[in-house]
Amino acid sequence: MEDLNECGSIQALHSRPFATVVRILTVGFAPLDYVIVTVYLLGVTVAGILISGRQRSSRDYFLGGKQMSWWSVGLSIAASETSTLTFISIPGLAFKGNLFFLQLAVGYFIGRLIVSVVFIPAYYRGDLETAYDFLGKRFGLPLRRFTSLVFIVTRVLASGVRLFATAIPVHLITGLSYPVSIVVIGGFTLVYTYLGGLKAVVAMDVVQLFIYLGGAVASMALILHHLPNGWSDVVAFASSHGQAKFAFINTPTGTTFMAFLMAPYTLLGGLLGGTFLTMASHGTDQMLVQRLLGCRSRWDSQRALMLDATFIVLQFGFFLVLGLCLYAFYGGVSFQQLGLATSDEVFPKFIVENLPTGIAGLVVAGVLASAMGTLSSSISSLASSTYLDIFKLTEHGRSLNEQSELRWSRIFTLVWGVALIGGAMLFTDTKNPVIELGLKIASFTYGGLLGTFLLGLLFKKTLQVDAAIGFVGGLLAMIAVLTFTKIDFTWHTFIGSMVTILIGNTSRFGREYLIKHSTTPIS
Repeated sequence: MEDLNECGSIQALHSRPFATVVRILTVGFAPLDYVIVTVYLLGVTVAGILISGRQRSSRDYFLGGKQMSWWSVGLSIAASETSTLTFISIPGLAFKGNLFFLQLAVGYFIGRLIVSVVFIPAYYRGDLETAYDFLGKRFGLPLRRFTSLVFIVTRVLASGVRLFATAIPVHLITGLSYPVSIVVIGGFTLVYTYLGGLKAVVAMDVVQLFIYLGGAVASMALILHHLPNGWSDVVAFASSHGQAKFAFINTPTGTTFMAFLMAPYTLLGGLLGGTFLTMASHGTDQMLVQRLLGCRSRWDSQRALMLDATFIVLQFGFFLVLGLCLYAFYGGVSFQQLGLATSDEVFPKFIVENLPTGIAGLVVAGVLASAMGTLSSSISSLASSTYLDIFKLTEHGRSLNEQSELRWSRIFTLVWGVALIGGAMLFTDTKNPVIELGLKIASFTYGGLLGTFLLGLLFKKTLQVDAAIGFVGGLLAMIAVLTFTKIDFTWHTFIGSMVTILIGNTSRFGREYLIKHSTTPIS
């Protein structure tokens, strides 16, 4: 077996010829495990195609005909936002630290509640097709196209990180190179997404959710069985040598304001950051809003989101506790003492070295399931936003019949699927936990998008010019924050949205002042 520290370094990928990297390890992963993983990949692809049923138009393809059940949508959202980042990185955060990440999870719940009460009713007052359709109806088509384009760019980047993250455990466990791992996962996912549309994505998300949770539960059960005193050993190691690994509230004192903003996972930063990040992701990100718009009614959409809210908090808690179990299993040593490059590699190391035949295959299938659920969602949302927000609004797009709509919808799905697979191979830095990298990419534009939506929802006198100026101002502010400060990512969405709202309203007041005091009418 290759040295795990080397396997965790993506720089190694570029230091060796492609052909020599592709190898299958025979230690720790038995033929039965490969059979399980292969059957899973083939089964989920075929099942996704069969479940999708017949599609007649882009509405059927991208929104499931707006006939999807609330419980399947709720579980699908939970699965699609639970990528490999959660599966491998959240246990790693608890392994090297504590449970401070739970503060962010509570903010996630609050944010979903606000989206359910404020955003969803606004979306269902009109027959919206995408999240950015709301901005088009409120402010005009140019802003709809612009915000959709921004979503597309950042979704490609963030999804590339997420897909690449899957290559870390798959590479460690199977010995496949990073490119081959990415192509295998992306290829199977693209097939059922291309043929089945949103119905296939949602149905397979639900299946994949139970697969990856089953693998994680099996791993925790095995750890507790292996420890002489079970859960008591987890508590003992988490509390030894003055450690407080069960701590989940972080209220730093005696620091400057800037130092406070730079501190990761503080109570205020976690609650505000989680709330605003979720308002942006579940209220403005087409990847998740697409499912909410596919429900039968507003009430079904709200129930779906609150099911997701409850499930996601419990899930984060479970994966953090899994990290504490791993800490006890490895005797309370650091990931560096285990010869690993990052804490992200702790759970994959456990899978390689300790899971029995069959269970290892189940856990790897779980890793693939978490990745494929997110990837299929990204592909579908990118294709829907490209087609509905941009292409369909062109002169050629407006003249298409239903059969041509479906054909173009699938073309965009294929294009973005290939683009994401290629883009995932561009990320080369794994020094920091990949979940933070993924969230930082999202935070760059989430603030501006959320602020623009809030301008449309809460400030009735703002016009398109005010929203556009605010949106650009929010993006520029985030460029400055990311370039010149070390403010923690949990604050990024909050700062970006507040700056957008402030600049948008400043533009509005300035415009109204000029109109009031000008002798020449200003339109």
